[in-house]
Amino acid sequence: MVLVFVFAAFLTHTTLHIAPSVVALLGAGALILISRLDRSEYLASVEWDTLLFFAGLFIMVGALVKTGVIDHLAHMAADATGGNALVTVMLILAVSAPVSGIVNTIPYVAAISPIVVKLAADVPDPAQSHALWWALVLGGDFGGNLTAVGASANVVMLGIARRADSPISFWDFTRKGAIVTAMSIVLSAAYLWLRYFARG
Repeated sequence: MVLVFVFAAFLTHTTLHIAPSVVALLGAGALILISRLDRSEYLASVEWDTLLFFAGLFIMVGALVKTGVIDHLAHMAADATGGNALVTVMLILAVSAPVSGIVNTIPYVAAISPIVVKLAADVPDPAQSHALWWALVLGGDFGGNLTAVGASANVVMLGIARRADSPISFWDFTRKGAIVTAMSIVLSAAYLWLRYFARG
């Protein structure tokens, strides 16, 4: 019942004016009250390493925004593409996959979104401007499959696998992830070109 409530609140959080983080905390609090577990039991199950890892990444991203590095990168990207929408889309896609695989999808997308906002504003065709966002979505999402730290799910899964005495090494994950990511990005590039440029 709590899980259903949490998912329903996630879907309607804009209408309810409640942040998704608050919804998740309320759900966790409700489960603690219902289960009546001892504090040591549920705290032992928290992925503290994962939480600290993401906290550090978000601090780094915030520092990049505050120091103007993100704004500088946006100008560099605009100069490199010369305002060509197709080149900009392919650049975002090609850069997003490997970088989000190394930095992690969530902080990477948080950092690069302001750049995409600036680049999209310079594209006169609304459909092609929309394609820039899809390039970020596809590149960031599929890039998360590249390495063990590329996506939150990867980090959590590796922690659980390690505790279950079935560790997966970083390089074992990357060898398989690189193949999946490369195939996904090639297909994404073809899709974006056909959908937003070839038929236009």
